[in-house]
Amino acid sequence: MSHNEPFTDELLVVHAQEGSAEAFEQLVERWQERLWRFAWRLTGDEQAAWDVSQETWTAISRRIRRLEDAAAFPAWVYQITSNKSRDWIRRQQRRRRADEQYVERRTQSDEERQEVERQFASLKETLDAMPSEDRTILSLRYEAGFSTKEIAEILEIPAGTVKSRLHYARERLRHFLELDNHE
Repeated sequence: MSHNEPFTDELLVVHAQEGSAEAFEQLVERWQERLWRFAWRLTGDEQAAWDVSQETWTAISRRIRRLEDAAAFPAWVYQITSNKSRDWIRRQQRRRRADEQYVERRTQSDEERQEVERQFASLKETLDAMPSEDRTILSLRYEAGFSTKEIAEILEIPAGTVKSRLHYARERLRHFLELDNHE
């Protein structure tokens, strides 16, 4: 930093506060690389440093008129850069947590889906191994949703027989499933 540099910056700040776009552009040219390097050190991410620099310059352009002491410009812009870097880091941490939660939920739902598929396959296998009469009565009741009376009409048997067959078919199904779960 040369001896005249702080004085030049102060003049540029005063002119930028008065609305000089050229003075503001010169401040950007003089400070951009320093602020970018600082943001890079804080974020540890080269691309993030550019984003932080952009946010910093946007904030500076909005607030420069409120800067009371033009000589305080260097500390002021470093403070803004530091704050914007911390904001970026917090956003990254929130994104990381959200991503981790998403992956965890996806993993859980995948595991749950696999468990349901495994149970369905086991049930299908068990039903396929059962006698035809059991499969028929269970299918009419639980797949097709027919009532005891309707099943009796379909199979042309008394309603009491339907109840009895359903009871014993469910018992056999439960027994097969218990055997399957113990294997």
